[in-house]
Amino acid sequence: MSIVLDPALAEAGRQKIRWARDFMPTLDAIETRFKRDKPFAGLRIAVSVHLEAKTANLGLVLQAGGAEVFLTGSNPLSTQDDVAAGLSSMGVQTFGIRGATPELYEAHLTETLKSHPHLIVDDGGDLIHLLGG
Repeated sequence: MSIVLDPALAEAGRQKIRWARDFMPTLDAIETRFKRDKPFAGLRIAVSVHLEAKTANLGLVLQAGGAEVFLTGSNPLSTQDDVAAGLSSMGVQTFGIRGATPELYEAHLTETLKSHPHLIVDDGGDLIHLLGG
């Protein structure tokens, strides 16, 4: 189950995600192919990125490719709470709250890794660090 600040922010987050999507034609083309081919069917993918509208679309494209996606913010100061809520409402397990304490941030990373991912996308190395620690 996702951990976000306020699920009521979801509509505002979905609007940001849709707006960003309109300016990402390459990602749209990849999504079209992924919907057809399902290259990640049956796989769990953990993603740690700056949790904002553009990277939310990455999570959605991986999901369209058949993956079960678990996404967390790679920096609590760049996490957008409305985008996190919107992404969660779109079926991506999302763990992130803007301004999280170091302990809460690590808890979000840990929740993401509890998915036992087959693949990891890690902008910053914090997920990989926890795996090696």
